[in-house]
Amino acid sequence: MRAKAVIGAGVCGFATTVTATSDDMQNVTFEIESDCENIKRLAASFPQVDGYAEIGAGFDGVIHQVVRDTLKGCCSGCIVPCGIFKSMQVAAGLALPAPASIDIVKE
Repeated sequence: MRAKAVIGAGVCGFATTVTATSDDMQNVTFEIESDCENIKRLAASFPQVDGYAEIGAGFDGVIHQVVRDTLKGCCSGCIVPCGIFKSMQVAAGLALPAPASIDIVKE
């Protein structure tokens, strides 16, 4: 199964596309393309993950660990890591594809 996320990160203006693929509904590989140099660096060494292990590990899983180790100096509000995780869930058959959004307005 394949899942694709198109992510507009916000005020930085960078766009990222995440394609997550799983041939066995468990192990997921990623193709990550972005305008952002920080996300490009992340994409260059992004590992294959076990979707079931990632769900069980939560924020201590491989995806979040690689993000913490790689995105030094990046905005901690970056929504790209969430898009990577959500894509992994869909590719592994652990979630249904559905739109997700954050709309922020100043009041």
